[in-house]
Amino acid sequence: MEEASDYRRWDELIPDALGLIFKNLSLYEILTVIPRVCKSWGKAVVGPYCWQEIDIDDWSKECCFPRDIDRMLQMLITRSAGSLRKLSVSGTGLHDDGIFSFIADHAGSVHTMRLPRSEITDPIVESIAGRLSTLSFLDLSYCNRIGAHALEAIGKNCKMLLGLCRNMHPVDTAGKSSLDDEAHAIAFTMSKLRRLEMSYHLVSTQSVLEIIYNCPELEFLDLRGCHHAELDEKFLKERYPKLKVLGPDVVDEYERNEWEDYSDFSDFSEYLAWEFVAGEVGDYYDNESLDEMWDDEGRLEDLELRFYEGIEDAGLYGWPPSP
Repeated sequence: MEEASDYRRWDELIPDALGLIFKNLSLYEILTVIPRVCKSWGKAVVGPYCWQEIDIDDWSKECCFPRDIDRMLQMLITRSAGSLRKLSVSGTGLHDDGIFSFIADHAGSVHTMRLPRSEITDPIVESIAGRLSTLSFLDLSYCNRIGAHALEAIGKNCKMLLGLCRNMHPVDTAGKSSLDDEAHAIAFTMSKLRRLEMSYHLVSTQSVLEIIYNCPELEFLDLRGCHHAELDEKFLKERYPKLKVLGPDVVDEYERNEWEDYSDFSDFSEYLAWEFVAGEVGDYYDNESLDEMWDDEGRLEDLELRFYEGIEDAGLYGWPPSP
């Protein structure tokens, strides 16, 4: 008994604590490594404790198949059991309205949602905006199939919205006459905004001034590439001293590199070597299979996970670093 007390049993940590620890790991590690450590860790991964914040950005950038992104989201959001607070799918975005509707059905607690490059449309946004009322931050940058109607629906239903990203790529706005209707929708339905990004929008000076006037709490406005908007810096500093405006003439490394990271998707990725198929992962790591995995001579009660802090040559034995 005295010897056992010298060690800390990680398998006895409560699921909430395990969830906080596991959120520092990659999606790959959480889904494929952690469930094999011990039964209690496997159950924590299957439960909602690890999925209050879902970020599949890195994985979705490498994933070649939209159906796998959809299935991954369905699995993880289902595991969150209504506790989802943050969702980020920045790689390639959502590929159809169906998965967006699924997200909205489980978005009762979501306050941050990043869905750039998604193929969602005005009708689906209008139909489900009422289910996104808890949102305080939303990123719909480079979503080319939505417009003023979607933004208006979001503004009318998401009264707690403080931040909106609606950046565009210059290629997507080339040839269009104006996007002032989007600026009007923002100005007259999102009065509590504190941060607004709308780089490369074809907006007029008047539309920008409408936003500034109707959003008195606005602290940051990104207008990079909005060359139709000509603002008087002296006027802005005098009338809106707390407002920082970036652009329209700023060209920096962030602006150039933002799209270089996503410009070349190969048809095959080494990252997919772990062969994710969401349905199979979900089926494999249910409670029943976890019981079978640990129902042998390596039973949970015989498992002791110890700190070996201070052992300088731990790596020689193939041990991972102490947490």
